[in-house]
Amino acid sequence: MDNFNMADMFGKIQEMQSKVQEAQEKLGEIIVEAEAGGGMVKVKANGNRQVISITLDKDVIDPDDKEMIEDLIVAGVNKAMEKAEEAAKEKMQEAYKGMMPGGGIPGMDMSKFGL
Repeated sequence: MDNFNMADMFGKIQEMQSKVQEAQEKLGEIIVEAEAGGGMVKVKANGNRQVISITLDKDVIDPDDKEMIEDLIVAGVNKAMEKAEEAAKEKMQEAYKGMMPGGGIPGMDMSKFGL
């Protein structure tokens, strides 16, 4: 009887690993957008926390105020990274939903898995 339970547990772990890997592969398909400076800087990122594009409004491009544009780009990228992190976390939680009763294994640190 113990062997059966152990085999069942390993099967569930393999299934969970497969679902997690599938979810991680789909993170690149998640696109988020953030703005800074009232929309003068727009940053798009994906669920893998990679910046895809940065769009600058022509009004923000002032060669005499380079620092402002740099600050707005940093702010926009940081906002996009926060949104990407949150979107990735939600996607990974979906992968675990229903896999483990009670939302996880007691004592197991799920943060390693992006949760």
